[in-house]
Amino acid sequence: MSASHLSSLSQASLRWKTAFAVFLSTLSALATAADSNTLSTSGTEIVLPPKVITAVQQSSPLTIIANPKDARQPVPASDATDYLKTIPGFSAIRSGGTNGDTVLRGMFGSRLNLRTNGGLMIGACPFRMDAPSSYISPETFDKLTVIKGPQTVIWGPGASAGTVLFDREPENFAQLGSRLHASLLTSSNGRIDKVFDGAVGGEQGYVRFSGNKAQSDDYQDGNGDTVPSRWDKWNGDMATGWTPDDDTLIELTAGKGDGEARYAGRGMDGSQFERESLGLRFEKSNLGGILDKLEAQVYYNYADHVMDNFRLREPDPTSMMAGPMASQVDRRTLGGRFAATFEWTDVELVAGLDAMRSEHRERNSKYDMMTDTYTDTDQFAWSKDAVMHNYGAFGELTWKVADRSRVVTGARLDRASAKDYRKDISGMMMSSPNPTAGDTRADTLPSGFARYEHDLADSPTTLYAGIGHVQRFPDYWELFSGGSGPADAVNAFDGIKPEKTTQIDFGLQYAQDDLQAWASGYVGQVRDYILFDYSNSMMGMSTSRADNIDARIMGGELGLAYDLNDNWKTDATLAYAWGKNSSDGTALPQMPPLDARLGLTYEQQAWSAGALWRVVAQQNRVDEGKGNVVGQDFGKSAGFGVFSLNGAYRVSKNIKLSAGLDNLFDKAYAEHLNLAGNAGFGYPAEPEAINEPGRTLWAKVDLDF
Repeated sequence: MSASHLSSLSQASLRWKTAFAVFLSTLSALATAADSNTLSTSGTEIVLPPKVITAVQQSSPLTIIANPKDARQPVPASDATDYLKTIPGFSAIRSGGTNGDTVLRGMFGSRLNLRTNGGLMIGACPFRMDAPSSYISPETFDKLTVIKGPQTVIWGPGASAGTVLFDREPENFAQLGSRLHASLLTSSNGRIDKVFDGAVGGEQGYVRFSGNKAQSDDYQDGNGDTVPSRWDKWNGDMATGWTPDDDTLIELTAGKGDGEARYAGRGMDGSQFERESLGLRFEKSNLGGILDKLEAQVYYNYADHVMDNFRLREPDPTSMMAGPMASQVDRRTLGGRFAATFEWTDVELVAGLDAMRSEHRERNSKYDMMTDTYTDTDQFAWSKDAVMHNYGAFGELTWKVADRSRVVTGARLDRASAKDYRKDISGMMMSSPNPTAGDTRADTLPSGFARYEHDLADSPTTLYAGIGHVQRFPDYWELFSGGSGPADAVNAFDGIKPEKTTQIDFGLQYAQDDLQAWASGYVGQVRDYILFDYSNSMMGMSTSRADNIDARIMGGELGLAYDLNDNWKTDATLAYAWGKNSSDGTALPQMPPLDARLGLTYEQQAWSAGALWRVVAQQNRVDEGKGNVVGQDFGKSAGFGVFSLNGAYRVSKNIKLSAGLDNLFDKAYAEHLNLAGNAGFGYPAEPEAINEPGRTLWAKVDLDF
């Protein structure tokens, strides 16, 4: 056994001992607190027992609302994708320990409208190493809203799969005061997360600061093998709000962040994820007439991302990047939104305008093999390759048709454009002149939906059905990252058509004191679905061709939560997605398999204990060599089951402790949506999926004052 392997085992053992010691300390604190705890439920204040969230249930037709600050299992999230993958219908394209890419119902990229405080934070990497979700620390937000399907139009264009909103709520102080939320998480594999979220203010305004610092070492899979996956990131955001009266808000926000991450599934790592954010919003409510509310906001988000093959790993001498190489890319996004809410007796209308401008640039390092000289990216000038615009107008109406019936409908019209600034296009061996240099393409794209909701008279049940149509302009990755475009086009920028999705959504929502159940299904047709084809890759180089096909999709999600008695509660969810490439008669690639979660919880006064059993079916419907800008199908995948335990204790109304043991039986398994392990880390030439973490122990303390 090599010295390096012994060192790795020693470090892993030390990490386990450290995590276990923290866990024992937590248990000791629980026991001590149990002896002295005098949790009171007298008067009007009732302190609810703590929980570890194992399944997020649907809140209303097609809508999920959750608190990102709640502890959840598996180990609390490192980014937005990590959190969203615990919600039925969501999954992630995995490439290491963090910064996976979110997938909803098998749909990826800009088909999913992901926003923070109403603004867009778009990543810069041409292959989505810094996906938009990687810049989000969920626990620093107050509210998560998910709207499935093309069933809203007020939050921007292109949301054919759904809309995800991470929001920080305005502070509300009736008198001079303060509040504080803080948490500390420690876990196996050297994971440590620290979160601080506090505010001070009074009747006239407030100041809020949110920040986090998180890190993790490489994890070990169920076989005991180390998976290159370590990461380190931080974020800091400040908000200053002025509330001259109860119905008026003016808020200025600013934030920064950075981090690094290495990826078992990529040829480069991310050595910089720098973020800058600014925002200004205005809200005026209860205006007293038909015009009930006005909202306006502007935002600025900047991502400066560095990829390289030498800061977090050693260059692979057998690869095409045998020497040190780096690439620096940035994305500057400016946007704004104005909306007005009108109310009549039985009708509410939200109407407005939004706009966005996004500019992308890049610069690359240089390595001279003859002199072994490396020149870093900051010694070169930036080269702008793309500028994209979108201007939209929208209206969404809710009509109370009868006491138990509602019609919700909306429409929007977008004018989208992109300009190609690339002078040359890099190929496998050399660059060639860009035939679309200086060209601009633009489209006017309509979208809309209509949904009927009905509450049954003799049952706490809501039935709903809706149809939506979205025309989505190709995003940056689809226009600029493909090695080539459709056969009849000079490149992807020239030939890729807008995607057109028509989808029917239907389901039911049932809610009683001891039982909540829901079901949501969908059937859709996608014209000009944008597909990436990697089947012509040569000489170990992954080259892609972006093309349009027609596709059919369908699937759904089920969920229930049932109180067996005052102490025992159970929950279950099921999600399935199916797709077919109807142009070629093959399976639509990058579809997650059937996924079920079964949870059981025991609650007694100030503590709870629970178990989670996640069962995932095998995926046999694949199309090898096809996928999206990040991932592709490289074979069928096996099913698996993972069993986990959790517990929580509320020491007082201000202090909560929680702990978990994920993957109790140390199972070796891999998700279907997965990047193949990179040869630079010793993975074989034949594609091999990256395994998930093995047995993981974590403990978390939450403070709220």
